[in-house]
Amino acid sequence: QVQLVESGGGLVQAGGSLRLSCAVSGRTFSTMGWFRQCPGKEREFVAAISWIGGNTYYADSVKGRFTISRDNAKNTLYLQMNSLKPEDTAVYCCAVGYERVPGASPAEYRYWGQGTQVTVSS
Repeated sequence: QVQLVESGGGLVQAGGSLRLSCAVSGRTFSTMGWFRQCPGKEREFVAAISWIGGNTYYADSVKGRFTISRDNAKNTLYLQMNSLKPEDTAVYCCAVGYERVPGASPAEYRYWGQGTQVTVSS
């Protein structure tokens, strides 16, 4: 049974940092990613990483501020978020899939976590 459990969300002031974690159990996947959903908006791609090679991909809105990484031994995905802005406020979800090259479409991901709330105050 595949399970994804996120942690690390919380309340932070603008300019601050948070580190999200996503522990994956059940099996390994070739693609891992983070998405977010802001109130009243559609799910938005944030970042993705390939399991082999560690190739990374970012949304333009977070490039230079967020860093995605993974620990293969722990089967865990991370998202380091720096220079946070109020518009980064959202529920952040991790997702995994079998695509050889990570993509930005939610349809490419097979399993999803429940999400963790990130709130950035101004």
